[in-house]
Amino acid sequence: MPYVKTGGLADVAGALPVALTELGVRVKLFMPLYDRIRVFDHGFVHADDLGECTTEIGGETIPFHVWYGHLPGSDVEVHLIDCPRYFHRGSIYTESPDEVRRFVLLQRAAFHVMQRYNWAPDVIHANDWQAGLMPSLLRHAFSWDRLFQGTASVLSIHNIGYQGWTSPHLAYESGLPGHMVAPGGPYESNGALSCLKAGISEADMVSTVSPTYAQEIQTPRFGEGLDDLLRQRAGDLRGILNGIDTKAWDPANDPLVPHAFSATKLTGKALNRTALLSEFGLSAPDEVPVFGIVSRLASQKGFDMLSAVLDDVLRRADFRLVVLGSGDPGLEGWFRHMTRLYADRIAVHIGYDEGLSHRIEAGSDVFLMPSHYEPCGLNQMYSMRYGTLPLVHHTGGLADTVVDLDADPKRGNGFSFWDARPPVLADTMIRAVDSFADRKRWQAAMRRGMKTDFSWEHAARAYMDLYSEAIGRHRQ
Repeated sequence: MPYVKTGGLADVAGALPVALTELGVRVKLFMPLYDRIRVFDHGFVHADDLGECTTEIGGETIPFHVWYGHLPGSDVEVHLIDCPRYFHRGSIYTESPDEVRRFVLLQRAAFHVMQRYNWAPDVIHANDWQAGLMPSLLRHAFSWDRLFQGTASVLSIHNIGYQGWTSPHLAYESGLPGHMVAPGGPYESNGALSCLKAGISEADMVSTVSPTYAQEIQTPRFGEGLDDLLRQRAGDLRGILNGIDTKAWDPANDPLVPHAFSATKLTGKALNRTALLSEFGLSAPDEVPVFGIVSRLASQKGFDMLSAVLDDVLRRADFRLVVLGSGDPGLEGWFRHMTRLYADRIAVHIGYDEGLSHRIEAGSDVFLMPSHYEPCGLNQMYSMRYGTLPLVHHTGGLADTVVDLDADPKRGNGFSFWDARPPVLADTMIRAVDSFADRKRWQAAMRRGMKTDFSWEHAARAYMDLYSEAIGRHRQ
């Protein structure tokens, strides 16, 4: 997403609509006008034909304006909902008591804009809890309008751990039937309105961001209390793996890395490795692998396991580790502590740097991504595109993209471990170090990863099929 970004949903919102338009779909994208978005810098114009619009929430009339533009270099139409009261908060998400109400405004505003333009989509595609009430609003609050009689709905779950819990009263205020959020109702979760549960209950079709994650969230371990509902809707649930921007992440044409390379010409890979080590103030012989991390520093990402075993692994194997990330202060402090203990083997940059993230992908030999759960993951796909073998926990999208080199030598493109325990992670890291010695086998795995097509075209075609299914179910 070129305007504002936090997490993988921004990548989807910026890339999937473009891929869909290339297949002949007309796409309109609705999102808030956050205060950090510079409308004139991105070519937006005020929708003077709409003027000031209003919507009702809980008996209160809330005014908003609309800005109109296109995603860069595409025909994707973008409508920014301009309401400073709700969206000028200094950050995208907040801890404010009215956090869910902010996104109720977005969703109701989207319906009003569609009505004003007399435009009814074949499918409304809602993403995560922030748009989780769209299928419910379509079915109940706006069902009176024959404009939307033929409109189907799809809900995509990007991370089921975030469900948009709020007071049940907001359901009534949004125009939804009260009994839906009463105790035991289809929208109720532990006495609260769950926006995500409402969306799962009402959408014609439900999707998530990888086939394995679609199966995982139907279990108590990963379902976050919604597994029973998802099992009931299993016939309407699809897992579609996210794609990546293959233009922005292209080792043969990446302006953010010093040396270009490709699957047929790997020389630049070694040069990038040398440059990366130098940038971090490290050095290593050719036979010593470089591990890279680019991540939010959080226990969910598996760094609690890494912190338990890294000392032991460093005693048992020789490798270098470069880290880019920020997040949990305790993990940030632990990584800094490790650089003091192993100044010649570990280097850390706390923060985020887009160029450095590309250089770590291009210069590392192994990308470390031991997440406890990962709905899709993108970095393992970036890594393979750059000839860097990912080392991952076999979960979610990581399980769908990474094939263990030892378990399947002919198809292997990385390293996986199935049991998320620190000793197993340690053994897998040592296994990767040992495998690095066989350069012929390693380079064959590199080339397999680099030749894999992770473009959005495949995902877009899968979403086209999903939309067709949703339309068919809606008409039934």
